[in-house]
Amino acid sequence: MLPLWIALQFLSSLPIRLPGMPEPEQLGRSLLFYPLVGLLFGLILYTLNLLLAGAPSLLHAALLLTVWVLLSGALHLDGLADSADAWLGGFGDRERTLTIMKDPRSGPIAVVTLVLVLLLKFAALLALIEQGQGMALVIVPVLGRAALLGLFLTTPYVRAGGLGQALADHLPRKGGWWVLGLSALGCLLIAGISAVVALLISLGVFVWLRRVMLRRLGGTTGDTAGALLELLEMMVLVGLALG
Repeated sequence: MLPLWIALQFLSSLPIRLPGMPEPEQLGRSLLFYPLVGLLFGLILYTLNLLLAGAPSLLHAALLLTVWVLLSGALHLDGLADSADAWLGGFGDRERTLTIMKDPRSGPIAVVTLVLVLLLKFAALLALIEQGQGMALVIVPVLGRAALLGLFLTTPYVRAGGLGQALADHLPRKGGWWVLGLSALGCLLIAGISAVVALLISLGVFVWLRRVMLRRLGGTTGDTAGALLELLEMMVLVGLALG
């Protein structure tokens, strides 16, 4: 169960502490549990959604979004902010883009990107609450974290050394594809037709953003992986709300 605890410690703000640094093989295997972490997030959000039944819709959506962000400790939002700054400031240059992503400061484009993504998530959550589509809260976090697994399965990691490299090098690839398939099947069983729409949107966003990463960087980094998750979740929520 160590890989699961590693995944929970890395992807969530839950109070989990590991005794020392895990072996690289255990880090790689932790990727297989990313969709399961997403399912845990989804169940927490779905339960909160039920508890908030009858609350004012705006407050209901705001509380759901707040808990969603807090569960991950804003980890992926940080990656989105760094990627947004780097994509604009990099002027198409690979090395300049990678350098800017290392800068902990956030520029105006990062702030604007975060505001717009969170605003769209909030508006989509509000619409889904009013439409009674609570199951979206379960499947969207699963799809977002399954996308991270898919990214490491299909895309080179471009920063040598560190946690991301260990994840990429020691990911059990055959097991990874099985987990992706089971994740998709689980979403279909949970949400039916809505899951079909969510899966199609997820695949489209994944293919598009992966292509953008390959064109600019030749692969992915931890920051672009976080950006992928946030943008994919936002697009799926918006697509389900419009559907």
